[in-house]
Formats: sequence, structure tokens, C-alpha cells
Amino acid sequence: MNEKVIDIHDLYKSFGSNHVLRGIDIDVHKGENVVVLGRSGTGKSVLIKIIAGLLQPDAGTVNVLGQEVDKLDSVALRELRLKVGFCFQHGALYDSMTVGENLAFPLKRNTPNIKQEQVKRMVSVVLEAVGLAKTIDQMPSELSGGQRKRIGIARTLILRPDIMLYDEPTAGLDPITCTEINNLINEVQRRFHTSSIIITHDLACAKQTGDKIVVMKEGKFVKQGNFEEVFSTQDDLIKEFYDYNFIQ
Repeated sequence: MNEKVIDIHDLYKSFGSNHVLRGIDIDVHKGENVVVLGRSGTGKSVLIKIIAGLLQPDAGTVNVLGQEVDKLDSVALRELRLKVGFCFQHGALYDSMTVGENLAFPLKRNTPNIKQEQVKRMVSVVLEAVGLAKTIDQMPSELSGGQRKRIGIARTLILRPDIMLYDEPTAGLDPITCTEINNLINEVQRRFHTSSIIITHDLACAKQTGDKIVVMKEGKFVKQGNFEEVFSTQDDLIKEFYDYNFIQ
């Protein structure tokens, strides 16, 4: 895993007097799952929105798949975004479309000349990958929270991105469903050869999915390594976060 697909150096972002990111350095190598762990409001989601080009940084460099994101024109940024899948916290499905139509939508929008048979085949592949092949004709309102998360992941996967950005993938789910989503994130990494940043405040998610864990506090990274390296410490900042999760 030598090739870097994301390389961020000295990243700053403020909103007025609220200094959200204060000198962030992070890299993600090809095929690696990196977990950014922190309490709500520490700037985790702002970080991945900058990576996806949804927000502009105030300072620093953000290099994604060999391109500086904030230097790209609108056409180049759109092309880059097709390679970067963003899994929103609440799935962001269209309520008026069936599951199948939700999955077909990004294909038809981004590849207008695609044949219907190919759309059907690709929809079937990603639905099978997330274990929900039988839901193709259901409406989002008929799905559980965990199923909506899975369909959201499937819709992101359908364009076969190189990078997956997960925003709080286990938020609001029961422990069993959380484990299923964590397993799915690992399966996506294995099956589709993705590199990922997983934003979470859930220690179980971090432990189960992260090849590398980065702990964020007040806009800075305070510790990084694998799970054991990060949490085998007497550092009060890290212990405080561990206790906050109530994980033994």
C-alpha cells in the first residue's frame, strides 16, 4: 500500500470565528481504510466535504488521486467526484423513487448513453453486494434504517469509485445493525478495492473497519496508528474518548 490516493497537508478551515480545522495532515494509501475518530462537532465532516470539493479550504493542500482539489475547474472537479463516492449520514435517497430507480439515477445522469440492460445489470450487482437484491422494487419508506444505509452505500458504489467517504455510517443504528454495516464496509474494501475515509465517533466501528485510526480533537489530530496503538496509552485525551464510548 505505497501509492497515496489522498494526501492532505497543513489544512485549515474556519467559519467566522469558529476554527474548525487547525493544521490537519493525513494520507490514505491505495486499498486502505482510514478512520477519523472524534466527538460530534470536532470538524470530521468538514474534512471529508473538503476532500469531495464541497467546501473550499482556507489554507493547506488537498491532493486527491493526484489532483489538487481546490485548484480544479468545474469540469475537472466533476470528473474527480465520479471517482470519489460520498456516503451521506442519512442515506440521501429519493423518497419518490424505488430502490432500483435510486440506484439507476446516478448512472443515467453521469453516463447518458448507457444502455438499459447495462443499468439493470449494474443495479443487480451492487444490490447483491449489499445483500438487498429483493428490495429493488421497494420504496425507501419501506426500508429499515440499516437497509437505507446499505442502499446508500450501493448507490455510491454503482459508479465504481476509487475512494469511499463514509459520514457516520453507524449513526442511529442498533448494535447488531452497526456490526452489519461495519462488515459491509470491509466487504466493499475487499470486493471493490476501494480506499476509504470513515468518519465516526463510534469506537466499535473504528475497531472493526480501520486499518489506521486518527483521533481528532478540537480541529487537530492528537494520535494515529492502528486501534491497539492508539488506545494503549495513558494519554488523558485518548482515555477520555475511550470512556465516552463506554466500550470495554
